Amino acid sequence: MSRYVVRRILLAIPTLLLISFVLFAILSLAPGDPLSQFAANPAVPPEVRENIRRSLGLDQPWPIRYVKWLIALAHGDWGFSFGSRIPVWDLIKLRIPSTLEVVGIAYLVSLLIAIPIGILSAVKQYSIFDHFSTTFAFMGFSVPTFFTGLMLIIIFSVKLQWLPFIFDSTLQVTDLSSLGAQVRQSIMPIAVLALFNTAVLVRYTRASMLENLPQDYVRTARAKGVAEYSVINRHVVRNSLIPVVTLIALTAPTVFSGALITEQIFRVPGIGSLLITSIQNNDIPVIMAITFTFSILVVLFNLIADLMYGVLDPRIRYD
Repeated sequence: MSRYVVRRILLAIPTLLLISFVLFAILSLAPGDPLSQFAANPAVPPEVRENIRRSLGLDQPWPIRYVKWLIALAHGDWGFSFGSRIPVWDLIKLRIPSTLEVVGIAYLVSLLIAIPIGILSAVKQYSIFDHFSTTFAFMGFSVPTFFTGLMLIIIFSVKLQWLPFIFDSTLQVTDLSSLGAQVRQSIMPIAVLALFNTAVLVRYTRASMLENLPQDYVRTARAKGVAEYSVINRHVVRNSLIPVVTLIALTAPTVFSGALITEQIFRVPGIGSLLITSIQNNDIPVIMAITFTFSILVVLFNLIADLMYGVLDPRIRYD
């Protein structure tokens, strides 16, 4: 097991280096000037703009800037934001709590709901519950999140006036009243994200269960007199969760990268909205920090998924 993990880590290092190189090259060669706001300001003389460009290293070729960025990253320095002039990591730390409060909770809710629904839907195939769950999954998967978010805003904020439609990032939880306000403003963005994630996981879980239920090992276990509950939980569910674990590993990094559309709709000051703003301002250090962190998390969670395969299926060995 340890040799396998070491090999995967050693393979991940050049992969991440290649990803960082491609990302930096695309962002550096893309049209746009990070200092365009100064160019439109007549109060800023051209020599001042050049001094700012030189201090940020923008006067150097992008391969040299990439090497300097990589060396700084090796020392734990993500650089400074071109727009806000503060360290990139400090800027991201301000957004992480809002992202985890909304996207993280929504993802946990979808995991706790989707897997049991998918299992029960497959076991009770063609039942009323199965028809209801598959219809729910189809609707949740097909309807885009921006449409669901706008519908919730119209119903619960505009018509009924039960929930606020703008997320208040300055709210601090100090008592039961502020806790209630925090819960109320988080309900709709969490519901939008949880609906979509639950629909996707339900479809995958149900399809994987239906693929394993007719297998020979299931019929053999039943023929030996094993209880139906044990057949489902000890045999079918464990094998069916292998492709579901892959999906979870691919989608789990989105918890840290934020939800781009949902955060824009509800004005949640999370990582997703920060990424959108940074792209609009061509803020390369911030974009690189968010996208490269996402790449690291994807590689990490894929490694975790590989290790989980061995736990779910004893036939898988890493010798």
